[in-house]
Amino acid sequence: MSKPFSPALVARMRQLAAFIEAHASERLPLARLAGEVHMSPHHLQRTFRAVMGVSPHQYQAARRLSQFKEALRTGQAVLAATYAAGYGSSSRVYEQVTGGLGMTPSAYRAGGAGESIVYAVRETGFGALLMAATARGVCQVEFGDDGDGLVARLHDHYPRATIEAAVESAREPLDAWMEALAAHVEGDGPCPQLPLDVRGTAFQIKVWRFLLSVPAGSVVSYGEVAAGIGHPEAVRAVGTACGANRLAVLIPCHRALRADGSLGGYRWGLTRKRALLDRERAAG
Repeated sequence: MSKPFSPALVARMRQLAAFIEAHASERLPLARLAGEVHMSPHHLQRTFRAVMGVSPHQYQAARRLSQFKEALRTGQAVLAATYAAGYGSSSRVYEQVTGGLGMTPSAYRAGGAGESIVYAVRETGFGALLMAATARGVCQVEFGDDGDGLVARLHDHYPRATIEAAVESAREPLDAWMEALAAHVEGDGPCPQLPLDVRGTAFQIKVWRFLLSVPAGSVVSYGEVAAGIGHPEAVRAVGTACGANRLAVLIPCHRALRADGSLGGYRWGLTRKRALLDRERAAG
């Protein structure tokens, strides 16, 4: 088992992460970053990855893409946003699209314009359930106290996508999927295996993939997830990835707990997290 890093070293890595974010549009060779924290490049690479969950290069790429996306959201032209983010050419942006944007830059700039999403809402024993899907699969599953609020959140995430309540042929599979999911959370059936349109960073997808391997009725700590994906010091980043999951239950982030066994956080409320765990344990 690897020895935990000292709080001072963790703080240095987080300071470096802040430096990378502030200079994300610049060229940041590893040697320059190593000089900022007075470490050898090799030691920095290993330490930063262990603490932050990704390499310095991957962290910069994610921050650069985030800044690019924010510029598009605020209406900046694609070409201007491309160069402001430090990509140098539009082709560099498209290299990042598959793992980060999930749609073309111009579509993201337009708040998801060109993206077609259908959704349905129904009441369950866990409250209102919204399920939304693209042509690729289910892209959002949310629980809440109010269906209108869930629909508003979907529109907030894709403000200019074509978002419609499912009708006719699209309604039939969504209804069946939602019925199966509702039955599962209410303790009357297995978790349905649905086609998913999963969107996240490489690190987030590692976390979510690991959670999919945790059987119903079992739990893991955030630290165990971090160790399981090869980043034992990235416990906080694992918690953040769990919080970013938009596919309630289908990606079972409710099975991740704090090291002391307490529930930690849950996007859809701790009452729902506790109930899910209790029902899975009872069924197991």
